[in-house]
Amino acid sequence: MKVLVLTISDRASHGIYEDKSGPAIEQVLIAHLPDVSIERIIVPDDKEAILNAFIANTGAEAIITTGGTGIGPRDITPDVTENYCDRLIPGIAEYLRAESIKQTVNAAISRTVAGVKGDSIIVNLPGSVNGASFCAELLVPVLVHAVKMLNGEGH
Repeated sequence: MKVLVLTISDRASHGIYEDKSGPAIEQVLIAHLPDVSIERIIVPDDKEAILNAFIANTGAEAIITTGGTGIGPRDITPDVTENYCDRLIPGIAEYLRAESIKQTVNAAISRTVAGVKGDSIIVNLPGSVNGASFCAELLVPVLVHAVKMLNGEGH
């Protein structure tokens, strides 16, 4: 499986702090998907930067974003994702929120979105290392099945 892990953070993209959630997601994917091919990119909380990263990686079977899913003034990841996708997969976002809220009540304000664009599945994960790792663990089995379905392999 080819996966893009896209960190969306003004501060990490400008080198103000080290991206830790992207590598955390990568570790989870490698642990569970031995044949995974991962590219990691960091972009600022900017609509054009996010869209350009999506468009440049149309060959990825999955794009997993981390960051920008809250309600802060620059948290636009879910909005960009929703507008970019051809179809939404609300069950993935609902599942991630439902399980995450068991860990922290702050998951209630997550605006995570999941959807499909062409042959790619896009899923937004939180920007915190703990939230990103936890959600990546939840996502792996769903993602494997979803990619198979998207590729016409059925159930």
